[in-house]
Amino acid sequence: MAIAATLPYIALKLAWLSGSQLGIPEGSRLRESGPLLQAVNGVTVLMDVALVVLVLALTRPWGRRIPSWLLLVPAGVASGLLTPILTAFPTQRLLRLLGAGTDPAAAAAPREPFLDDWVFTVVYTGFSVQALALAGLFVPYARERWGHLWRRRTGMSGGPRALAVAAAVGALVAAGTQIHWALGGTAGLTPALAADRTTDTAIVGTVHALCALAAAAGALLLAFGWARSARTPLALAWVGGAEALSWGGWLFLAALIPGSDPAKEATATLQLTYAGQMITGVLAAAVLTRFLTARRTG
Repeated sequence: MAIAATLPYIALKLAWLSGSQLGIPEGSRLRESGPLLQAVNGVTVLMDVALVVLVLALTRPWGRRIPSWLLLVPAGVASGLLTPILTAFPTQRLLRLLGAGTDPAAAAAPREPFLDDWVFTVVYTGFSVQALALAGLFVPYARERWGHLWRRRTGMSGGPRALAVAAAVGALVAAGTQIHWALGGTAGLTPALAADRTTDTAIVGTVHALCALAAAAGALLLAFGWARSARTPLALAWVGGAEALSWGGWLFLAALIPGSDPAKEATATLQLTYAGQMITGVLAAAVLTRFLTARRTG
């Protein structure tokens, strides 16, 4: 199922790489396909191909012989990138069905064409199926291979505690900023960026905020021993940290790329927010890694 769910996305990207403009309306800046856009399309195709390899590794005997880090790194990236899609996309669609996700002012304003609506439906539905299938494969695999580490008590001293506290500080700053924007605040945004804020972007920003807070909570629980079982803290640090690191890093890099409209260039506040997400994810991953490594050697 996970492999089948990648096919529409890969096919669409390959069509664009070959020069097709399927799903790209007239007037969209995506019709001006330059080297950078082609490179991004190529990278995203490779990422979906890597997901296919990961699924095979989780379901084939040879996957048990892969070094832990070589499996966990792509699994973490996949988990991080797919988490907000699995949570935000259904929420957005549900609100639209209920008539609560439409912004009257934004709907009345002329919008710059980007992609046909069916593209988002096909792609994000495929991503959601990928996320569910990957979780269904990875959790049993992880339980079988590393489950004995989950039953140990939490708690560390020294460096991991400092890292967890730093992750909490970064998460509070990044999450606070995202929640401010989700509630309609405009501090740190240009007028053009503020005008582009919608219910959909508010939902995505809320997911980013919650994941950063989850990463920090998991790191604190692991480092300070505030949980009897490691299962919940590990899940929080894994999912939240992976999302914060993956999306924080992706958005931070995207913000560095000059756009066609100077009024919509990423502000310093936006870049710092994305950097805060990324740093929170890195710190949570460091605490999680130290915890598992210490338990394994112990």
